Amino acid sequence: MNRKEFLTKTGLAGGTFLLARYPELQPADKKIRFGVIADLHHDIMHDGIERLSAFISDMNQKTPDFIIQMGDFCMPKKTNAPLMEVWNQFKGPKYHVIGNHDTDGGFKPDEVVDFWKAEGKYYSFDRNGFHFVVLNGNEHNESKSRPGGYARFISATQLDWLRKDLEASTLPSVICCHQGLDNDSGGLENGTLLRYTLEQANQKAGWKKVILVLSGHHHQDYYNRINDIHYVQINSASYQWLGDDFKEIRYSEAVDKARPNIKYTVPYQDPLWAMIEIDHKGRITIQGRKTVFVGSSPEKLGVKADDYIYPIVPHISSRNLTK
Repeated sequence: MNRKEFLTKTGLAGGTFLLARYPELQPADKKIRFGVIADLHHDIMHDGIERLSAFISDMNQKTPDFIIQMGDFCMPKKTNAPLMEVWNQFKGPKYHVIGNHDTDGGFKPDEVVDFWKAEGKYYSFDRNGFHFVVLNGNEHNESKSRPGGYARFISATQLDWLRKDLEASTLPSVICCHQGLDNDSGGLENGTLLRYTLEQANQKAGWKKVILVLSGHHHQDYYNRINDIHYVQINSASYQWLGDDFKEIRYSEAVDKARPNIKYTVPYQDPLWAMIEIDHKGRITIQGRKTVFVGSSPEKLGVKADDYIYPIVPHISSRNLTK
């Protein structure tokens, strides 16, 4: 038997040897299907409960294996208890990613975890033969040269945990982080290091273990493939922030008085979310949603596209991604 025949018969060719060693983990009919919603910003939007209710209703009808929200969901205060009641109406497993705005108002990450009844600030779980890792991208960079603004960093402690967690798993893995690992504009300060860490995990495993990275935070709709790993940005369920130069009262005067920050955004008329399915061959199907802007579009207001790099759009694209 020559080398080519050996690699083919043992499954070592093409980086797929784990399928041969662990066939029970990925039978032909094995797949995972889950719902994703990002950046609801209930503390800004006046209709956050309605937007989340639409998502939960759709998920209960479509019965995915679980749902996950990608951060900037709500602050852990008593007045947000009704939102959590809606979230908890989903009849299956539910997971949380912490966003930078979830600790606004002086709240601590541990308070957010307790209020949401989340698994932790960062954690992992297995479902249907797939491994999911939830990162906390809100840790503080102790460097004096760090940029200003919200903390957006993965500490050495968490990074060490991530390396060990991925090494211990024998399953295809999906990474979830609020801030993008692939976006230099407001993404993780050490995003390049995180990407390299995932690439090292794949190289060490000898197969494509980490297949997909999901993020929120940027309120945009884009996709990057970097060194054979898929990076998908999940657009906000609610809006894009435009700031003081483009403020416009989009709803009524009463809404503006009650929720004054909405005028600095361009809201989406209907809530956005996505359904993601991954099969045993690593094929990823994303089913997105489309809507329209409320009020003037960014183009009409004269927003400079280059300031945001990726387009500001009221949709989540449907995508078919393969190895």
